[in-house]
Amino acid sequence: MIALAGIIVLGILAQWVAWRLRLPAILPLILIGLLVGPIAEIWTGHKFIEPVFDYLFEANGKDLLLDEHGHPQGNGGLFPSDVLFWFVSLAIGVILFEGGLTLNRHEVTGVGPAIGKLVTLGSAITFVGAGLAAKFIIGLPYDIAFLFGSLVIVTGPTVIAPILRNVPLRRNISTVLKWEGILIDPIGALVAVLVFDFIISHESEGSFGIEAFKEFMGIISVGFTFGIGTGFGFYQLLKRDMIPHYLLNVVSLALVLGAFALSDIVVHESGLLTVVVMGMTLANLKVPHFKELLYFKESLTVLLISILFIVLSANIDGEQLLLLADWRYWALFAVVVLVLRPLSVFASTAKGGLDLREKLFISWVGPRGIVAAGIASLFGLKLANYGYEEAALITPLVFMIVMGTVLLNATTARLVARLLGVTLQQSNGLLIVGANPGARLIANYLQNHGRHVVLVDRSPTLVQEAQDMGLKAIEQDIIEGNLEEELELLDMGYLLALTPSMAVNDVACKRYKEVFGENGTFRIVSQAESQGQIELADEAAFDIKTDYINFLETARDYPNIREYVLQSQEQFEQICQLSCRNTIPLFIRKPDGDFHFVRANQPQNEQIEAGDTLIYMGKEIEAPSTEMVEELEEA
Repeated sequence: MIALAGIIVLGILAQWVAWRLRLPAILPLILIGLLVGPIAEIWTGHKFIEPVFDYLFEANGKDLLLDEHGHPQGNGGLFPSDVLFWFVSLAIGVILFEGGLTLNRHEVTGVGPAIGKLVTLGSAITFVGAGLAAKFIIGLPYDIAFLFGSLVIVTGPTVIAPILRNVPLRRNISTVLKWEGILIDPIGALVAVLVFDFIISHESEGSFGIEAFKEFMGIISVGFTFGIGTGFGFYQLLKRDMIPHYLLNVVSLALVLGAFALSDIVVHESGLLTVVVMGMTLANLKVPHFKELLYFKESLTVLLISILFIVLSANIDGEQLLLLADWRYWALFAVVVLVLRPLSVFASTAKGGLDLREKLFISWVGPRGIVAAGIASLFGLKLANYGYEEAALITPLVFMIVMGTVLLNATTARLVARLLGVTLQQSNGLLIVGANPGARLIANYLQNHGRHVVLVDRSPTLVQEAQDMGLKAIEQDIIEGNLEEELELLDMGYLLALTPSMAVNDVACKRYKEVFGENGTFRIVSQAESQGQIELADEAAFDIKTDYINFLETARDYPNIREYVLQSQEQFEQICQLSCRNTIPLFIRKPDGDFHFVRANQPQNEQIEAGDTLIYMGKEIEAPSTEMVEELEEA
């Protein structure tokens, strides 16, 4: 009981430490597992946590050794070997299902050619190269060697994201690394599953005959049939509102586990393929409550990963860990990191619009992730049960690649980025909280002028309308959600809150000021501020007349963003004071293209120079006449 509780406590503690240190969670998880497992075995002769329960036998080797109560005695492990095998299988199935939920066909078609080639041509180069390296450097059989090759092609967002958040990179670099990690995770898992299925589909002698091909095709057929069928069936249940909201998440979990087990019964080893395809199917349908489903699976995945990788790391034997002292294993690591990764990147980005320094940095950053480590452990256990002795090396080899790449990239990415000169000098992206018509007008104008703008709103309708305009929009509750996890927002330096709720606007400004508002945090004026009932806040934007109602009415009546070239500071102040109700000053654009927000209580502090351009929404501005200026001075 203590060991099982300790795994959960240590796992969640490792997740928290990783969050605080901005490290991939897999690093402290595997380190803890190695410390309580093989490292403890090397130093003390026994593991502090023994995952596998082995029965003890009498001296004759046939009869079980019983305790005083007549119960079989064992080594104190947590799971009998078969139970651990089942747990790992089901846990990896849930993790791969969650990975499949992130693979939307629109995301695939929207990425650039360099990213598309990285997940296809780059993966093929790594797969073949790592397989051949494992064969000729380590001496693994071809089938086990190429299984290793399939496992080390995946990077994954869980290991890339902490590195990207910690290093301010140029946008094109972060985009390539982000989308490579997202797309290659389920694709790489699918490739690894197919390679494994192909290995176990032939006889132990290694002959790939007609029967082996039939079994392989059966795995693919059942995997896709069950995956698509279960996913579409679940979609129909949700669409017809046949599942109560409080049962939504547990029903989805039951369906994943049921589909996994049933497909595995029909055709052995088809379960992993089934759940990947099921997740991909749901990701490409307009599933009701999809966000809630995804959040639940993410939370469950965090718990499973926390348990899984401590258990799997602890399950490595001390002798297997000592094998990594052999220079051949580190030579294999060097080939994967220093040869195959740069080769795949340069081959994939030959015409991708990246310069040499950007290609070099992407070549350096390629940490392997949770999918690689998890599937390696699962397949190592399975192949050992099938009699493949060399499969025992799969787990420590892949764990070496995972830990080595994560540790190397997490500690050197910032230094390498600075040496290559690929860091952002300033984050210039704009995060707009709210996707109403006025917010969309502002976002569209700035996007057309080369600024990276992302809108976030809890309304799926408003988000969809923004996306239909070609804008980047995220469906997220600003209060309950966690925008720090969104890779799309890595280069945000400004925040503008434009929701009808002043409470939400204030929360957005305060909560995300340090994260997304390093250059400025702004919100629309509240009704109380516009009526003079309370003092204007420093973050109040535009002008004192522009509360949310006025803002929305102006966007409706004058759906255009206009420009007016200014001649002096005095002219700008006069325009701000004389402008009609239906004219809203938004930004000042400098001749070098830089934008400055107009503050509601500080128009006199804008430091206007001749040639600056006022960007505004609403009725067209006319130059103040002499009479209007005199009236203003008299007032």
